[in-house]
Amino acid sequence: MEPGAGRKEKPKPKEPVSRLEKAKQRAAQQELKQRQRAEIYALNRVMTELEQQQFDAFCKQMQASGE
Repeated sequence: MEPGAGRKEKPKPKEPVSRLEKAKQRAAQQELKQRQRAEIYALNRVMTELEQQQFDAFCKQMQASGE
């Protein structure tokens, strides 16, 4: 029989997250925020243009029905 065969190995405690790993996580989080912000601004621009087009169409419709 092998020595220590009956013993269960204790799971090693998790190593603390290194500074490098924390820095990578922080950079990834910041990159995600920047991307989301850019997407929000792009969506806002598209929605503003659509709203303006609809308003212009409404104004033309009101002018045509008023004449």
